Parts: sequence; structure tokens; C-alpha cells
Amino acid sequence: MTEAIREALRDIEDPIIGENIVSAGLIGAITVEDGVAEIPLALGAPHSPAETEIADQVRAAVREAGYEPSLSIEIDDQTPAAMVDDAPNVIAVSSGKGGVGKSTVAVNLATAMAQRGAAVGLFDADVYGPNIPRMLGVHDHPGMAEDDETIIPIERYGMKLMSIGFLVGENDPVIWRGPMVDKVLSQLWHDTEWGELDYMVVDLPPGTGDAQLSMLQQMPVVGSVVVTTPQNVALDNARKGVRMYDDYDAHVLGVIENMSTFVCPDCGSEHDVFDVGGGERLAEEYEVPFLGRIPLDPSIRESGEDGEPIVQRDVAAGSAFDDLASTVMDRVGEVRRQSHRLTASDSPDTPPAQ
Repeated sequence: MTEAIREALRDIEDPIIGENIVSAGLIGAITVEDGVAEIPLALGAPHSPAETEIADQVRAAVREAGYEPSLSIEIDDQTPAAMVDDAPNVIAVSSGKGGVGKSTVAVNLATAMAQRGAAVGLFDADVYGPNIPRMLGVHDHPGMAEDDETIIPIERYGMKLMSIGFLVGENDPVIWRGPMVDKVLSQLWHDTEWGELDYMVVDLPPGTGDAQLSMLQQMPVVGSVVVTTPQNVALDNARKGVRMYDDYDAHVLGVIENMSTFVCPDCGSEHDVFDVGGGERLAEEYEVPFLGRIPLDPSIRESGEDGEPIVQRDVAAGSAFDDLASTVMDRVGEVRRQSHRLTASDSPDTPPAQ
């Protein structure tokens, strides 16, 4: 009976890998008891549209075969998320230079993921420009656990938040040398009681210095989102942001072009204020995915100043960030499932797909 179920599942194709989920090695050992079919699935990106669709199709196929489905997650991959017990999928949002809207992308990406039902943390590692407290309208200070050593993160819009901005005065400059920066970021990361998370979005400082490298060494980063604006001066620096990950296990999930075409709210005409297509050219140059464009829209600035992410609002700019979140979550799942396939194919104990 398990073979009949497995054969039924062959009709389900992984929409990104482009292979049926049985041949792709995404189905574990099926068991049936009292009419319930236990189906282990190698899925690694909770609430991603692609993996949600796969799971829904599996349930439908099992019911059509005459059994009640019971799905579980069993993924054996070699990504950083799998190498640390109970680690979330850490997504680093980076840029080669400041002023490209990296923090805006990080805030709205994390918020959109939380809106999709994922358990999300947002870590503001941009020590010298911690803008996330203002962008989320948070003016409180994090609490301390009973042991007086563990930090309780602030919760906002369904996310758990930590930022150096919560710990210093709003107008106080952070004048620290590299070792001090590394120490503070490490302490905030390790001493915060994050709980169980599906995703952790990290807003890295701009550039490719000590703080960025320190975070990459300490965090199980699955992949990065590199933010750029379309013009060449931004692309020159964004290239360094892409190359920064060459020496680490983290994948570049893709490039996002921020402050793209401006649509006049009065006449509807489009204006390429900062050139056009730079992000897509950068993605092609390094053979990484192009994740899309975020428009140059005054409502994005207004929402950041109001402390409400634009993705919370029913506007075109909010939809662009929601689409970005869907794509990024699907990319995380793709990276993890592809790693699972390679791990399974390299294992001498793994039987061939039937």
C-alpha cells in the first residue's frame, strides 16, 4: 500500500526544482497505520508559497488514494540552518554602501514573512545606523529574564526584535572600534531569548567590514539578499556585497533593486530617476537570481517615519514587498531542498528513488 501512495506522489512536481518530489528525494519512508499515512517531507522553508503548495498537493493525493495524510518534516541538508540545533533560517540583508534602503527592505521583508504566518525574528546589526526602532515605531527597552543575563526581545507586528538602538539614546552617536562592535553584536545575538523561529532576518551594516564578517562567522546564515539601487555608483559597491559571501556557506539568494521606477501619482507616467535595470544586470553578471524591483514611492518613506511597514498597507509598494517575501522564502526552500538532494545522493545508505 505504501508503494501505491508513493506512485501517486510521483505526479507532484517541485515547482522550482522541476522534478517530481519522489525522484527528487523529497519523500521519506512512508508508513500506514489505521488508515493514516505518515508522509515525511524534506521541506525547509515554513510558509513559503512553493512548499505550502507541495504540502497541499501531497495531502490531496494521499486522500485520493484512500488514506488520511499526516505530514512531518524530515530534511537532511548541509546548509548552516541544519548544522545548528533548532536554528532558524537566517537571512542576511546586505548592501555594498549606505543609502540604498537596506533597512527598509529588511523591515518589510520580515514583516511580510510574519504576515504569512511564519515565526520571525528581526535583528538590527547595523550598529552605526540602527533605524529599525523608528521604522517600527518602537520606543521601549527590551526586558531581562529572571536570571538577569538573558534579554527578552521586543515584539512588534508579530516579530521578535533586537537592535542596538533599543539600548542607546536616540541621538547618541555610537563611537566604537571594531572589537567593541563585534563584542556587542555577539552579545546581543547570543544573549537574546529568541525562542523557536522559522526565520531570522538580519539587517547588516552597509559595506564589507569587521561587523559583517563577525556576524557571518557567528550566525547560521542560509543566504543573503543584496540590496542596490539602479545606478552604476551603487552597483560598483553592490558587487563587493555579492562577493563578500564567496568564503562562506551562505548562498546569495538574489539581488533586489530598490528605488526603481518612480510612477507619478498625478499623471501616472514612469520616470527612471536612478537609471534602470542595474539590479538585473548585477544579478546576471554573478549568475544569481534577480528578486525584483521596489518602486521609488513616497508612501514607503512615510510609512517608515510613521512606524508602520508599508507592507501592512494595501498599496502597490506594499505588494512589491509581499512579492519579495514570497520569492525569498521560496529561494530558502530551494537552497535547502537542493542541498538535501545532494546529501541523500551522496549517502551510501540511501536507497534509490522508486
